[in-house]
Amino acid sequence: MDHDDAPLRLDLKGLKCPLPALHTRRALARVAPGTVILVDCTDPMAAIDIPHLARQDGHTLESEARQDSVLSFRIRKGETASG
Repeated sequence: MDHDDAPLRLDLKGLKCPLPALHTRRALARVAPGTVILVDCTDPMAAIDIPHLARQDGHTLESEARQDSVLSFRIRKGETASG
């Protein structure tokens, strides 16, 4: 693995629905296919919204986790996903 391909991290803690999903979608639109984005947010709706947008837009939700009030997602941009 190339170490120059560090994941893009989005700190969206404190933002309310629909902003975490919108920021995630915009970030995915700006990166190359195969890029990993790590998203941290605190809005409980993100547990539904972010996995949904990843599936809808053709990306891979590689993992999701919760620690206290922080939801974390690891998303890989799809090869044929549109921006």
